[in-house]
Amino acid sequence: MQKTPNTPLWVFLALSSIETRRGALWLVWSSLLFTLYCVPWGHYFQGSAWVATMFLIEDWEWFAMMVPMTLWYWMSMRWVDKNGGWNTVSA
Repeated sequence: MQKTPNTPLWVFLALSSIETRRGALWLVWSSLLFTLYCVPWGHYFQGSAWVATMFLIEDWEWFAMMVPMTLWYWMSMRWVDKNGGWNTVSA
């Protein structure tokens, strides 16, 4: 991402080390995947031992933290999309 004088601080903090839109998409999708992992699935599948072994989270704290972070990354990516701040690779 190219920092311009009109880039807000919240966008710069979210994407300062991400240089391409593809990298930002990886960040958003991995955050979304981790957000889904943070749902305490063990409470919903009581009889499945593998669910309790694979999904170790037992409360909603991580989920509650990951939702706003994922939204922050997505909104930052959208801001850069609309304001043309991605690095372009010349061929």
